[in-house]
Amino acid sequence: MFQENLISLRKLNGLSQEELAEKVGISRQTLSKYETGEAVPDIQKCKKLADIFQVSLDDLVNYEKDENEFGVGVPPKGKHIFGMVKVGDKGQIVIPAKARKIFRIEPGDNLIVLGDEAQGIAILKEKDFMGMVHKIRTGQ
Repeated sequence: MFQENLISLRKLNGLSQEELAEKVGISRQTLSKYETGEAVPDIQKCKKLADIFQVSLDDLVNYEKDENEFGVGVPPKGKHIFGMVKVGDKGQIVIPAKARKIFRIEPGDNLIVLGDEAQGIAILKEKDFMGMVHKIRTGQ
């Protein structure tokens, strides 16, 4: 997992082995060994790599693509792809279990649907949205 994620992130960010090695403070040969699985970086080097790519350390080391993730590699910190949902006849969608768990969406919660024709649709929990509105109104 780690070596595939490292290669994927390096290429996604348009970095050569030499460029990434320089950012991490190691030789190109050492980076090559990380990518082939001949060597494993220590925790400080892993943390530095995660910071360079703006991904979590856990995702850098353990992330495995699901079959439904459209071939996308390790996501940036806090970003998720939950897969596809189908819109029903009445406009209903089922929020994937992983999304419900991460965002603590429980049965009976009220959700607000926001839209921007240029950027898409966002779904927020009502209480989170109302909290933002309160902060804006009170200037906090």
